[in-house]
Amino acid sequence: MMPEPELVLDVRAELGEGPIWDAARERLLFVDIMRGHVHEFNPANGKDRVVEVGQPVGAVVPTVRGDWVIAAKDGFHRLDPVSGRTTLIAKVEADRTDTRMNDGYVDSRGRFWAGTMGLSGVRDRGSLYRLDPDGRVHRMLTPVTTSNGIDWSPDNRTMYYTDTRTGRVDIFDFEERAGKITRRRLFATVSEEIGYPDGLIVDESGFLWLALWEGGAVHRLNPDGMVDRVVPMPVTLVTKCAFAGKQLDELYITTAWIGLDETEKGRQKHAGGLYRLKPGVRGRPAHRFAG
Repeated sequence: MMPEPELVLDVRAELGEGPIWDAARERLLFVDIMRGHVHEFNPANGKDRVVEVGQPVGAVVPTVRGDWVIAAKDGFHRLDPVSGRTTLIAKVEADRTDTRMNDGYVDSRGRFWAGTMGLSGVRDRGSLYRLDPDGRVHRMLTPVTTSNGIDWSPDNRTMYYTDTRTGRVDIFDFEERAGKITRRRLFATVSEEIGYPDGLIVDESGFLWLALWEGGAVHRLNPDGMVDRVVPMPVTLVTKCAFAGKQLDELYITTAWIGLDETEKGRQKHAGGLYRLKPGVRGRPAHRFAG
């Protein structure tokens, strides 16, 4: 039986997202998107440090250099974990007021993939981008509405991808060396009755952990796209999971309260909190941006 998630940090993030384990620092990183906050949580002592970016930030990833890279409102930046200073790498849709960067992840060759989304629910305004270690940016997929969860199969032959408002998790053939994606097709669908597919991550067995926005749950899907397990959550806006800890056997889950009315905020007192459970399986080490 799956253990219940425990609240480990009552951070009350407005739009918590993008948890990722920084193994070198033994910290869990995640963002509060619209506030422009990058969180650095230390599980050993429960302390949480906040770095203010000064603009919305959709994702953060560690690098081989020891710093972080973020997907911010106007593009990709390096972020110094000590000083909090940012340095622009490349602009992405910086001239647009109707989109922002959202979730992202790093592939096995150290390339950072992150996408944009239309604001105010406008469809087909976003794209998926790939930041290479040399600083060049490539548009890989367009149009999308809410570019979201992305990860790869253990053999790196398949890329999983979510455009949240489609209600689909899609898969692509992935050419690892060149970083190319082809042959998009359906992997799984999520009915609006149970929520929308949000962030995702693949464990060491090749099973996919999918957060359900407005669904109050995390689903584990097998490699055929069928639901293997369900993790009920005490809040409805569930955004993404990350495996963490020295053994990668702890599953952290970010949540949000943005858009909840006052009644729901009263019912969901810990919406926006950071949750954790031990699912009995392990994850895979997060790749680092190689630039």
